[in-house]
Amino acid sequence: MKTINVVAAILKNEDKILIAKRGYGEFKGMYEFPGGKIEKGEKPQDALKRELLEEMKVNIDIDYFFYRVHYKYPDFILEMDCFVCHLLDDHITLTEHMDYKWVYPDEDNILWVPADVQVIREIRKRGV
Repeated sequence: MKTINVVAAILKNEDKILIAKRGYGEFKGMYEFPGGKIEKGEKPQDALKRELLEEMKVNIDIDYFFYRVHYKYPDFILEMDCFVCHLLDDHITLTEHMDYKWVYPDEDNILWVPADVQVIREIRKRGV
């Protein structure tokens, strides 16, 4: 089974985190931590900075590695490295997501992309 390596940003602002509503594909309309695929030869941190610049037109600083997700979808295995980050810009321009919002980690009634459920559980368990 194919393995896809991706990165995700846990963007933090005081006690809230940023989540983005997917605007495409199988999980359209569900929330996720923004990020994307790592290109061949690219470091995860560089991929994350590139993806957020492409998808949200923001620059970020990466604070630290937080968690690795290993999630088996029906057609592939997802390996997702998650980093706690903060924005260097005070504006967000979405290019691939339908919406975004800042939420408290313990907020319920959020429809998550399946692999991201592991991340929010880990955030709730040990904080960011």
